[in-house]
Amino acid sequence: MGYLTVRDIPGDVDKALRSETRRRGKSLNQTVIDLLRQALGLSWNSPQANGLEKLAGTWSQEELDQFESATAVFERIDEEEWR
Repeated sequence: MGYLTVRDIPGDVDKALRSETRRRGKSLNQTVIDLLRQALGLSWNSPQANGLEKLAGTWSQEELDQFESATAVFERIDEEEWR
């Protein structure tokens, strides 16, 4: 493995990297490596994280019931529309 030092990182790039690091829940080093792999087309063997893994399984039963109630209308089929 190699080492790389990057100097004179613009403020907006630094801010975006740190924000992305927090979003991914990984170290800054790992985030930079992942982003470099992605930019270089080397990330084909690892799935792209979408940030939703932090939310998976975090709803309470009450929140799930509220969501299902709010989206129940999408489950209804209007028979007149299908004739």
